[in-house]
Amino acid sequence: MTAGHPVRFPVVALVASAGGLDAFVHVLGSLPADLPAAVLVTQHLNPFRPSQLAAILAERTALRVAEAADGDRLVPGVALVAPAARHLLLTPEPRIVLVDSGALPPARPSADLLLATLAVTCGPRTLAVVLTGKGTDAQVGIRAVARCGGTVFAQDEQTSAHFGMPGAAIATGLVGSVLSLPEIAEAIIAHVGASARPDRGLARAVGATPGNEEPPLP
Repeated sequence: MTAGHPVRFPVVALVASAGGLDAFVHVLGSLPADLPAAVLVTQHLNPFRPSQLAAILAERTALRVAEAADGDRLVPGVALVAPAARHLLLTPEPRIVLVDSGALPPARPSADLLLATLAVTCGPRTLAVVLTGKGTDAQVGIRAVARCGGTVFAQDEQTSAHFGMPGAAIATGLVGSVLSLPEIAEAIIAHVGASARPDRGLARAVGATPGNEEPPLP
């Protein structure tokens, strides 16, 4: 366990806006089912329409995929997707908390809110991956990730459908690696493998210490 942080495994946050579906499919589709990291996915969505993002991604990756619900725990090998019109945050336990987005901020769900709470909860276990999208959402969040010892990747301009979000991330000077879309999954796997190596048994359901079990999603 990393001192001061309850999470004993890496957590990967994929954030995007316009063009995000194709980017998510490309990245998640290349990740193995036994990835020793929890995955969180956030894309700006129309708050007035039901989202099919989780259902689509579930068909394109070996990871287990579910739309996030209040109280969900982070589990290695499971990708939780932020629902439309809800911001996804993390509590110190850590558990998922969903907050109605309301009229503001315009980025819904907010990458900044997710990354800021993830940074505080997971510290150096955090890997934030900023993918294609318009606007500057995630710029504040990656400042928190970097400040708390986490790592940031960003998609390069050439392979981004829209370079607003990754460009804003890169402009902070806090992005560890700027990668083409085909390179991102391999980089995630390498980073997660290096981060998880000090802890044994991460490929199993996390729960090596009695009383601290992380049950799988129902």
